[in-house]
Formats: sequence, C-alpha cells, structure tokens
Amino acid sequence: MSDTVLVIGGGLAGCEAAWILSQNGINVDLFEMRPHKMTGAHSSGMLAELVCSNSLKGTDPLTAHGLLKAEMQIMNSIVIKAALQTRVPAGKALAVDRNKFAAFVTGAIDSSPFITVKHSEVKSVPLDRNCIIATGPLTSDALVEDITNLTGSDRMFFHDAIAPIIDAKSIDMTKAFFGSRWSEDGSDYINCPLNKAEYDMFLDELLKTDRVIPHAFEDKKYFEGCLPIEIIAERGAQSLRFGPMRPVGIKNPKTGVRPHAVVQLRKETLKGDAFNMVGFQTRLSYPGQDKVFRLLPGLADAIFLRYGSIHRNTFIDSPRVLDKDLSMHGHSNIIVAGQLTGVEGYMESACSGIIAGLSMMAKITGRSFSPPPPETATGALINHITDTAITNFQPMNINYGIIPVPDIPKKDRKTAIRDTALKLISEWLQR
Repeated sequence: MSDTVLVIGGGLAGCEAAWILSQNGINVDLFEMRPHKMTGAHSSGMLAELVCSNSLKGTDPLTAHGLLKAEMQIMNSIVIKAALQTRVPAGKALAVDRNKFAAFVTGAIDSSPFITVKHSEVKSVPLDRNCIIATGPLTSDALVEDITNLTGSDRMFFHDAIAPIIDAKSIDMTKAFFGSRWSEDGSDYINCPLNKAEYDMFLDELLKTDRVIPHAFEDKKYFEGCLPIEIIAERGAQSLRFGPMRPVGIKNPKTGVRPHAVVQLRKETLKGDAFNMVGFQTRLSYPGQDKVFRLLPGLADAIFLRYGSIHRNTFIDSPRVLDKDLSMHGHSNIIVAGQLTGVEGYMESACSGIIAGLSMMAKITGRSFSPPPPETATGALINHITDTAITNFQPMNINYGIIPVPDIPKKDRKTAIRDTALKLISEWLQR
C-alpha cells in the first residue's frame, strides 16, 4: 500500500489523527468535503469547526472530563493546544472562540509539510489504502451507504441540537446580570432571572410553539446528554428548573435572592460580542424561537446571530464493527475514529482521533497496538465502544461509570483514579 495515509474528515478526530501521524513523519492526505459540499450544520470550510456549543466542558482532572483532557495533553493533542490558545472566560469550563479555534487548527494542519489537505468528497471507503475514516455524525449519504454495505450493520441515527447565539448588544442588562454560579463576580455568564409567573408563562408558550417537522428519513431518537429544550419541558413542569434553567448557585445582585429559574448565556467569542444560550438546544421553528425566547427577561429585543437547529447524527454499531485498535473487522487497514464510532462529545471525538493516529502509525511501522489501559479515561472510552458485551449500543460521553473504581475509601477514589490514569497513560506512550 501507499506510504501516504488517507484521513477522511477534517473535524476534531480527523485533525488529531492527521496531526499525530505528521508529528511522526508520516505523510497524510486529509480529505474534507467542505466548502465544496456543506453539511446541514457547518457554516465554513475551516477544519475543526465547532457546530454545537463552544464549551469543551471542565478541566478539573478530578472529573472525568478534566481527566480526559489531561491525558490528551500528555498525548500531544492539537485540539487541546488550540483550545488553550483561544480560550474565552467560562468559569470552570473550557470554552473557546469557535472561529479562532478553527483557524488555529486549520493553520497548524496547513503548515505541516507532511499533510496535504484536499477539499473534495470521498464517496466510498478506499479498501486498498491505509485509511482513517473520521467523517463524524454528518457523514455524507454516499459514504454512509458504502460503510453500511461494507459493515453489514444497519444505519442508526439520533438527533443533536444546536443552541441559539445572541448579539451581546441586544441583551437588556437592566433585567439581566453578570455572574457565575456561587459568585456574583466575573463576566463569564449573563444570567436572565425568572420569577415563578415568568417561568410558568415561558413554559406554557414553549410547549405550544411550532417545531420543525423531521424529514421522512429521520426518527425521534435523541442523545440524553443533549436533549432539545422543549423535549425536557415535556417531561414535567419542573424539569427545566432541575436542568438547564436550574437556579442553584445563582443570586440576583439586584434583589439579593435566588430566582425561581434562570437562563445562562455564555460568551461565544473572546471579545464578548456574542453569547449562546446554555443548554437551549432546540428543534423549534425559527419564527417559534424568535417569539418564545423573547419572553425571557432581558431578551425582548434580542438579535439572534444564529437560531437553534436540529441535525441528523450517524454512528456505527462499533462493538460489532470495530476491533480494539479501532480497525474494521476484516479490514485491518481501515480505522474509524470520532463520533462515527459512537463516542459523544468534542473531546471524546478528538481523543479517539489521537488513538486512531497512533494505531495507524503502529500498523505502518509493523508494531503491535493495544489501546491504553481501561483505568485511564482514554482507555475506558475505547473499551466502551469496542465492548462486545454491550448489546444496545448508544453514544457515550466520558464518565466515571466506565472507569474501573479502585477498592479504596470513597473520599480517596477520584484522586487515585487521576493519579493512576496519568501514570498509566505516560507509561503507555513510552512502551
């Protein structure tokens, strides 16, 4: 086979895979169909474009999300480098200016002498080449059909929703206020507080508002970690108050009391000229969003830079399709990475791209490959998506539930998991 590896897909996973290979002197042809053929969620031709939230979640290594980032940093992640360079204030979360973030990754990839970016669609799996497929949840129909025929598995869909973005100048700060949970200080978040009457009126109108009708090929599966706001509301009158509109840790400095409910707006850009509605992913119609979201305090005159939307996500039945090195059963030269494998989340997708790159590098150099130990966040994630004991496979974020728990007192477990994981990931890289 050619010495050049084909990486199909210029999202987080594809860029990580290409980056890892290039850092080890391996030539890569990176295929990204945008901007010549766009998806229903992307808006540019830049690599690593974030289409949902601009938050990459927390960085505390005593949490599962933070531990995964710490491991990725040890593994020379280009996504982590980009995130730290383009970070915007977001409390304990790692949020980025999405345009600067994509530009950073695009620039790094373009500047590598080992990577050639080709903006064209790949419609079938190149079985005669060393290839990493990282086309993500919006894989083109042609390639999905070819992968389905190749694997023999059924197509599986779920829906992911995008939250609206609002022009900062259009937010009425006489009714809203800055502050993070448990603190009135800082300008990371704008809070729109609601009293009970305002909450009840908003809930009533939300449930009545028109929604986008799914296409015939779309079903109504949703990923539980990213439910549309109106679907959460249908689960009970208080469900929003225990979800994205929870007032816990928020005190209105103008009244000195905790509001009945609150909508938080997080900085979308470093300049703070745009904010997104935290947890307000939706499949309401655009006119419906324009009407119902203006009922929220401070947003009566909101200018929506982007309305929320819904798009189809695609993933394969990885436990029955992939080996532990992320290669396809019967096609050891074809490796799959990213959300197409059923990992869910930006960092999870990027991390699987790193593993795919390292797996391909081992294959090319004639070495054996096994993923990191399951006691690491990375290894736990890979173990989950390749575990044949899982019969009803669904997308999964990194969480402590899939990392083995040490048999020690509960108060010491998170520290022990962190210390063990970071030690093991470093040792694994040196083997």
